[in-house]
Amino acid sequence: MKVLYAIQGTGNGHLSRARDIIPLLQKKNIELDILLSGTQADIDIPYPIKYRFKGLSFIFGKKGGVDVWKTYFKAKSKRLQKEIKSLPIEEYDLVINDFEPVSAWACKLKNKACVSLSHQSAVLMTGSPKPVKLDLMGHFILKNYAPSTKQYGFHFKKYNDSIFTPVIRQDVRKATIKNQEHYTVYLPSYSDTKILKILSQIKHVQWQIFSKHHEKVFQSKTITIQPITNNAFIKSMVSSKGVLCGAGFETPAEALFLNKKLMVIPMKGQYEQQCNAAALSDLGVPVIKSLKTKYIKHIKNWIESDHNVQVDYPDMTETIIDKIFLDTKGPN
Repeated sequence: MKVLYAIQGTGNGHLSRARDIIPLLQKKNIELDILLSGTQADIDIPYPIKYRFKGLSFIFGKKGGVDVWKTYFKAKSKRLQKEIKSLPIEEYDLVINDFEPVSAWACKLKNKACVSLSHQSAVLMTGSPKPVKLDLMGHFILKNYAPSTKQYGFHFKKYNDSIFTPVIRQDVRKATIKNQEHYTVYLPSYSDTKILKILSQIKHVQWQIFSKHHEKVFQSKTITIQPITNNAFIKSMVSSKGVLCGAGFETPAEALFLNKKLMVIPMKGQYEQQCNAAALSDLGVPVIKSLKTKYIKHIKNWIESDHNVQVDYPDMTETIIDKIFLDTKGPN
């Protein structure tokens, strides 16, 4: 059986999850190829990648949202169409897709089954929390970005039978949890200048900031800024007092798993993150709309609070992979 595992490369969450999923796929009696598309990841995966495409990436801005103009100019629809047509999707017996558009649209154009294994699938499913303010365009983009014929989803809670709790990578599951005095920060849609301007006003707090925009380590009395790497970020997070981050999926899920205090700031104009913020708010996680001066008091209240959210995220990744193959009558 020949299987294609296609991964979205925008952000770090998809690749973090792939680090656990790929070894489980390799255990199967299959021929496995890996496809990666996108341009916004800070980490890599230690496995051979057969196909690398630029795909269709959302470009992070520096003011709390997606940079629409850069996203538009980077899209280059002719190049994307060429990538879709060049992929020999008909060679594969099973396509497993983590919100990756090239393989998804190649499948759709050739009327081939495409199995979605992603958080985005769960966000769209019945029962998943949605923001109060309806975003028809955001919903449309999320639904059509990487179309699929069968969906398995990951979310903060099991909202229906096709949704599973998050894949927590083994690096995090096996880490020794500590509670030191620093707070871990990952807000890739904000500039370092903006983050420094706000957090420096909160005195006597140690901040470890991981940046997409900083190539060298910067350190002051209370603030450290460093480029994001897998090991450094995990080390900071597992030993932190709390985590301040965007309303993505993997980082908030790992913070909850580690029983860390969590506060999130959803990206502007990013429907998935608005949905995640709604789900996290329902769980009791504090959410602020943006990184502005008026929200400093909310951050201070969060720091002074001892409240954190209790979750149960068992290791079910292999069970999910087995279910996909069982449903498609593939190798056991």
